[in-house]
Amino acid sequence: MARIARIEISQIDLTPKTPRSDAIQAFTCQETPIVRIVCEDGADGTGYSYTIGTGGSSVIALMRDHFAPRLIGRDPDAIEAIWQDLFWHTHALSVGPLTALALATVDTALWDLRGRRLGLPLHRLAGGAKESIPVYDTESGWLHVETAQLVADAEAAAAKGFRGVKVKVGKPHLREDVARLEAVRRAIGDRVELMTDANQGFTVSEAIRRAGAFEAAGLGLAWYEEPLPAEDVEGHARLCATTTIPVAIGESLYHPAQFRDYLARNACRIVQVDVARIGGITPWLKVAHMAEAFNVAVCPHYLMELHLPLCCAVPNSLWLEHIPQLDDIMENRVAITDGVARASDVPGNGIVWDRAAMQRHQRFTPIVIER
Repeated sequence: MARIARIEISQIDLTPKTPRSDAIQAFTCQETPIVRIVCEDGADGTGYSYTIGTGGSSVIALMRDHFAPRLIGRDPDAIEAIWQDLFWHTHALSVGPLTALALATVDTALWDLRGRRLGLPLHRLAGGAKESIPVYDTESGWLHVETAQLVADAEAAAAKGFRGVKVKVGKPHLREDVARLEAVRRAIGDRVELMTDANQGFTVSEAIRRAGAFEAAGLGLAWYEEPLPAEDVEGHARLCATTTIPVAIGESLYHPAQFRDYLARNACRIVQVDVARIGGITPWLKVAHMAEAFNVAVCPHYLMELHLPLCCAVPNSLWLEHIPQLDDIMENRVAITDGVARASDVPGNGIVWDRAAMQRHQRFTPIVIER
């Protein structure tokens, strides 16, 4: 097997398609750390992760100074061994987002390389459970959007065929949240699912209070996402015991063991594991299969382009979140027909990069590490 001979590290900065805000933060810029791994025989793979505006330079430094030098000369097919080596090499920095995001950038590149070498698309390489997945829209539901526009955007999403729409909650007064959700439910009817997301904005008592109000309003919510800070497993367990609304968690967890704690405590009913924040495809699949063992669905957070093939790789995926962010730098955008996205047959991770466009969005000249 040809060994890894060259690592190219870069960062692409992308502006969100629409203003994004929630109960605790704003999404100002997608910093996109990217790594291209090239083998002695010329075979290559490209991987990436993201931030929502801060920390990209730290991820780049971690890859440049600590990960890339350890990759040179390695067998690229030893994906699990490489992930474990990099994780334990930086264990003093784990578990946390910076290490996970750097790991994900490398890990997704290795999976891309393997798929391209074998001529297999990721959804087949990683399991091949299905060919398509229903899609829900998030871009119409941000917290700062006024109710009239929120309704118009939800109606437009439904008209485009989206099977669900998500609305952020966390307004200062409970009644504001309920009124916004009621307005959207009236507009989209009962055939389109309505999801809601609190972005960790509530205390346990307030999360329980609002869940009760949402139930009393008869909104038929598909889920109640991140109602509490991610570290509060016990609070989520208490909430789950008080509501029939499925509680969804996962975008702010950074290791499979954290998901184990939630599942073992019956503290969630939907897992939203994020391939970048969990550290790549290798641990993403572990979390998805663990959730399957608990008969819990996977509805991943963000990174639509990578999560499409991953959702199609596993049997317990339920929804794909629609937030397009790579459109400006890829040639094969995700196509959605009648509210369903179909996995690409392109070998590797399924992304055909527009290299010229990537150069236009580069923050700095790529860093090259080689023998």
